[in-house]
Amino acid sequence: MMLGTDVSGLSTTAATAAGQGLSIVVPLYNEAAGLAFLHARLGEMAKALRQRYGLPCEVVYIDDGSADATLSIARGLGADAIDVQVVSLSRNFGKEAALMAGLDHARRGAVLFMDGDGQHPPDLVEKLVGHWIDGGYDVVYTAKAHRDNESFLRRAAVRGFYALINWGARQKIPEDAGDFRLLSPRAAAALRQLPERNRFFKGLASWIGFRQIRVDYEPAARAHGVTTFSPGRLVGLSIEGLTSFSVAPLRFASLLGVLLATVAFLFGLSILWETWTTGKSVPGYPSLVVGLMTIGGVQLIMIGIVGEYIGKILSELKARPIYFVAEHSVKRVEAQTSASASERTAAE
Repeated sequence: MMLGTDVSGLSTTAATAAGQGLSIVVPLYNEAAGLAFLHARLGEMAKALRQRYGLPCEVVYIDDGSADATLSIARGLGADAIDVQVVSLSRNFGKEAALMAGLDHARRGAVLFMDGDGQHPPDLVEKLVGHWIDGGYDVVYTAKAHRDNESFLRRAAVRGFYALINWGARQKIPEDAGDFRLLSPRAAAALRQLPERNRFFKGLASWIGFRQIRVDYEPAARAHGVTTFSPGRLVGLSIEGLTSFSVAPLRFASLLGVLLATVAFLFGLSILWETWTTGKSVPGYPSLVVGLMTIGGVQLIMIGIVGEYIGKILSELKARPIYFVAEHSVKRVEAQTSASASERTAAE
């Protein structure tokens, strides 16, 4: 029985890339204000890729339960220069589920993930495609060039997160890497094979291996609105990523337990030594109370960590779908061009 998947038949060369094409997956959540402008930029980018590489492109917009007019605007976007898919989810399932929905609906070979808030510049896409076609890389991921505009506390938290999630991991997750990345056809096929429901795309895209390259860039300012990721949601996302992709918290809990047990054992030896040498026992109970409170608190933390993993196991056992699609539409450049030509003929 074969326990792996052979994706060697999807290897890309400069000669075969044009036949496989590129799907651009854009998850949307309340992005109505800047969606039309983003679509126009993607259309210009698609023309440049077709001219340089003969690469057919499509964009897959995933409306993740937006509360504004995002879906209605997406429905009206034209396929003048790029094929358009609009996938509307039945509710807000979260960004990881929206990315998976885009990956499932991508009709082209290679897949590019980018945000819909304008911070991922479409002008950089041609460089990412160049690394794939000309350089032969299967995963081209982007990362922030620096975090100078962020607070010291946030920078320290980011470093701590990556240090913890990479602790003991065979395949390290690059620090500061984001969801803005390109997967070759075989890398995209490999990612589709992973069956887990608690997905952490940054980790999974690194775990699959293949030739990978980092591209540093400076994120643009948000085209509109403010980010929906509050500090609380970022902490929650970090916990989700840690427990979905790494056993580092369990190892940390084990090491902390060993450390506390060692300290308690040495403390007990010191009490015995003092009693044996001086004949006096330790007066009072402050040390006992402090010890009990410390151990009790650590035990509760460990139970919470184990509970997070048990929750993940329960979610996997339930095997619920990651998302539901409420609406799906497709527009192709050829069909729209033919319709426009028919209208002009009728008018003449």
